[in-house]
Amino acid sequence: MQSITKIAEEYILNHPSIRDCLKNDLINFSSLSRRISEDLNLNTNKNFDAILIACRRYQRKLKNEEALENKILKILKNSKIEIKNKVIAVVLEKDIFFGTLQNLEKEIKKRKEIFRIIEGASAITVITTEEFLGSIRKYFKNKIIVENTNLAEITIKSPKEIEEVPGTYAYLCSLFGENNINIVETLSCWTDTIFLVDEKETGKVMGLLRF
Repeated sequence: MQSITKIAEEYILNHPSIRDCLKNDLINFSSLSRRISEDLNLNTNKNFDAILIACRRYQRKLKNEEALENKILKILKNSKIEIKNKVIAVVLEKDIFFGTLQNLEKEIKKRKEIFRIIEGASAITVITTEEFLGSIRKYFKNKIIVENTNLAEITIKSPKEIEEVPGTYAYLCSLFGENNINIVETLSCWTDTIFLVDEKETGKVMGLLRF
């Protein structure tokens, strides 16, 4: 059986409005404790004090998170955003001939366009611009699993302090998720964090990234 502390934390996590009120000192702990006890059919007389203590501890945890969030926001405020449209992400079967992939890379880089590779356990994703979709189809024919087109590449270029502050990537993913923006692909390289999203979401993304 879960501890009262764990039960109280999960309840708060499942109620974002309560979490926000705790974070901003806008909550009556006694009322919250009774609410949790009633909603979860717990014995109020027996568990009230334990729930109350758990709620207060969780608020302290949120305060610590807030301090970290401020560091993350400082990094993002000092970051630069670059956007490239007409991007594609093509997922290929893993057993392709890598010499052919190198030929594709040479063709794309000769024209000074983006060429990124994500290698997973069972597939390889090629990220480039839409003008090379025909070349990918020609080179790999029946090896194509998925073609994601009409994408925009959002590159967040952060200061080197991002290496020392945990949670920046998680913060960005949560920000996109909370605003119903689907991340098609994502990767990072040192201080650059890269997201691929639907081109139609570009304006929305830019609005969110104005820290």
